[in-house]
Amino acid sequence: MFSLQKLSKSRLFTLAQILFSGVQQTPEKQTFRHHFWYSVLEGVFLGVFALNEFVLLKALKGNEMQVGYLFQFGAMVLLASSVLNELLRRAKNKRKTVIWAAVITRSPLLFVAFFPSFIGSENTLIWTQLFLLIFLIFSFTNPLIMPIINALLKQNYRHENYGTYYGYASAASKIVMLIVTFGTGALFDIQPLAYHYVYPFLAVIGVWSVYILMKIPYEEPQKSDFVPRLWQSVRDSFGRMVLIMKRNRAFFDFQAGFMFYGMAWLMCVTVIAIFLEKSLHLSYSGIAFYRNYHTLLTIGITPFLGKLLGRIDPRKFGIYTFLTMLLYLVFMFLTDFFRFKTNLMGIEIYWMMLIANTFYGFFGALMGLLWNIGSAYFAKEHEIADYQAVHLTFTGIRGAAAPLIGVWLLQFIGFRGVFLAGVTSLSIAILIQYLSIKKRKLNGILN
Repeated sequence: MFSLQKLSKSRLFTLAQILFSGVQQTPEKQTFRHHFWYSVLEGVFLGVFALNEFVLLKALKGNEMQVGYLFQFGAMVLLASSVLNELLRRAKNKRKTVIWAAVITRSPLLFVAFFPSFIGSENTLIWTQLFLLIFLIFSFTNPLIMPIINALLKQNYRHENYGTYYGYASAASKIVMLIVTFGTGALFDIQPLAYHYVYPFLAVIGVWSVYILMKIPYEEPQKSDFVPRLWQSVRDSFGRMVLIMKRNRAFFDFQAGFMFYGMAWLMCVTVIAIFLEKSLHLSYSGIAFYRNYHTLLTIGITPFLGKLLGRIDPRKFGIYTFLTMLLYLVFMFLTDFFRFKTNLMGIEIYWMMLIANTFYGFFGALMGLLWNIGSAYFAKEHEIADYQAVHLTFTGIRGAAAPLIGVWLLQFIGFRGVFLAGVTSLSIAILIQYLSIKKRKLNGILN
């Protein structure tokens, strides 16, 4: 697992040569250069988008249900990933297809420049709906781009260098994200209307980043002469998913636990955003502080957890992961009771929420590993893609419902009630994993 501590001076010098030298590089190093700068630019995106829901609430005067829709989009589009992946697979020129996909999905951010300077109660709806539409369109970017990224990197990185190069690019993206989140938060506090030019700037950055990525060399794999119809390919894909769930009961249990975890998280993440704005009245800088705090913790912890997932049953790893999220919600619940705080350079530090975000930092490290590669541990090597497809489909299903359920619960039982509902759902997820370990053996690449 990659660690920033492993970066010696000589290695830093080598990296600088690859990234900044005009000398012709090997294809692998050229790939890393493009991958690195793509990741840096995507880090800019992630840094600004960390404050999206608060722009909707603070600047656009959006309501609670609209925040639910904003969270819903990112997960819901995963339901279309099978169809989008199949369309991309059939494209004759994947490079051109992906660039045009970036133009179509990211250029709508330019329209934010034309939002009015003042949004009153009488014209809130049209601008919040336009904002949501822009991000619904944007949400279709990842299901199209992620498969081609994996194909590009696997084709150009040697196996022994894959983790190292990917780790450097990922670390750079996270560092840029932290800086941009903090800087954007401070900017929006000073000038609330700055989003008028920040988002259009992201439209340009977004297309540029994908253009850089598409400069990586890529050879189309040979295709058979017979290509089934699109609907038949999608139907066969779903058929394989159903068969997997019937045959591998341990994996079924794993996904059942994930469903209860996912419902809890997606219900609460929407409500937490509303809680930070409507109840605690945090500034953009305050929100950026907490997000950077738990992100730094996640970055620091992740290298020490990678080996753990490879040694233990992923269901047990899931128990640890769900428990950290449960404790996060417990301390968010306590924040509403005990509002002890300290003011640090204009940022309100709530002590209970600081503890909550400490647990969230651990959760981010654990879930970052479990969500991305946990399913693979239940599969044989040739089945990994199908198992991940099942995982993504269930993510889309709960994403289509959970954020709005969280808002509906908020309206009936309040912030504390939603937090307790999340704790209950996570407790069920933990129990499912525990009982599954007792009853069923793992039958995958660990065995």
